Amino acid sequence: MTATIAIVGRPNVGKSTLFNRLVGKKLALVDDRPGVTRDRREGEASLGHLRFTVIDTAGLEEADQHSLAGRMRAQTETAIEQADVILFMIDARLGLTPMDQPFADLVRRSGKPVILLANKAEGNKGKDGVMEAYSLGLGDPVPFSAEHGEGTADLLEALMPYVAEEPEEDEEELWADAPAALAEDEEEGDDPNKPLRVTIIGRPNAGKSTLVNRMIGQDRLLTGPEAGITRDTISVDWDWRGRPVRLFDTAGMRKRARIEEKLEKLSVADALRAIRYAEVVVVLLDSTIPFEKQDLTLVDLTEREGRCVVIGLNKWDLVADKQGLLAELKEKAHHLLAQVRGVEIVPLSGLAGEGIDRLMQAVFRAYGVWNRRVSTARINRWLEGVLSAHPPPAVAGRRIKIRYMTQAKARPPTFALFGNQLEHLPVSYTRYLVNNLRDAFELPGTPIRLHTRGGTNPYDKAKR
Repeated sequence: MTATIAIVGRPNVGKSTLFNRLVGKKLALVDDRPGVTRDRREGEASLGHLRFTVIDTAGLEEADQHSLAGRMRAQTETAIEQADVILFMIDARLGLTPMDQPFADLVRRSGKPVILLANKAEGNKGKDGVMEAYSLGLGDPVPFSAEHGEGTADLLEALMPYVAEEPEEDEEELWADAPAALAEDEEEGDDPNKPLRVTIIGRPNAGKSTLVNRMIGQDRLLTGPEAGITRDTISVDWDWRGRPVRLFDTAGMRKRARIEEKLEKLSVADALRAIRYAEVVVVLLDSTIPFEKQDLTLVDLTEREGRCVVIGLNKWDLVADKQGLLAELKEKAHHLLAQVRGVEIVPLSGLAGEGIDRLMQAVFRAYGVWNRRVSTARINRWLEGVLSAHPPPAVAGRRIKIRYMTQAKARPPTFALFGNQLEHLPVSYTRYLVNNLRDAFELPGTPIRLHTRGGTNPYDKAKR
């Protein structure tokens, strides 16, 4: 069984930088300010010939248990309980601080093996801090530089007694943790044994983390009344009705004009990457203030990325006239979200745990539509009727001629249209074809791509 190693220490000692180095990808957000990491994050790591699971944690701080810092500390203590080995990290350049000793006592009381890592030890500035680390009573400190990779051999030697040597993982398992590692062939089939990747997005304080916690049945993600708690995109494995699902909780995304801080820009970039490599995106709306402009922007963004969409109306338990509001919102969606016409809208409450089963049914239906293929014969029978009912317009006295159509790929459904002068086909006529495709072949709520392929004129010297 793979060993689990938790990286702990006070804020801004370089835990996330080390995490990224061990997993070999920039999964965790890194910034100069303290307290960037809030949720604990897991990843499959390697160091030399060793393979293990590593957990990045929030910086340890003394705080009231009900405050945000206190809830972050609780997440770190949970990681300590789950770990087989603890990497206790200090900042060698700053040396020991009054915060280090009580936290050293905390990891010592856990009874787990502890490796003392003196980070930022490159150059002469870190030597004094390395010597001071002996006073913590956690054994010999390992001088290290997470940013530059110095001291890797010493860390490998320190880990070897606790981590069993294992063969390297299969290539298909390497994408398991985060959006940055999720890219794959868009044409792959629907494998029931492979987790369905579901990304949950929305405005800040829409209840995304609360919903994920309720779905998996544990307080895995940090939640609270404060807006913008989530920063990193965190993946969680779950099983729904025997089908594996990988949920991605993302940071709330505000309007671009309001995003000024570098850290928020990094969080949003991480969320956008999660959308790009998702299979289904749940856009979570606050039922008390639904269909704000930013909600529509997020749906449009998901459609442009080619992901299938499900809209979740969270905090439904706070709505008085449920039937009336649902009918009104469906009517709004029909007019405001024409690009994903027919998208499913699911009322739910993450806090109360209501509507989660309906949401997942909608997710799998949307995924089925996203993978749907239509035979060329059926498409061209449909095309003949559509062209007879509404022929394409003429351009410069010559009518645009459409010869045939075929489906080029799924995920999302993509069609190729062949004919002459198709570069002059009006947007309105393309929209007419897409809407009819959606209705005729039952493709509600999914992005549809329509590409034109014109013939070449052998006598046109300009194009030879």
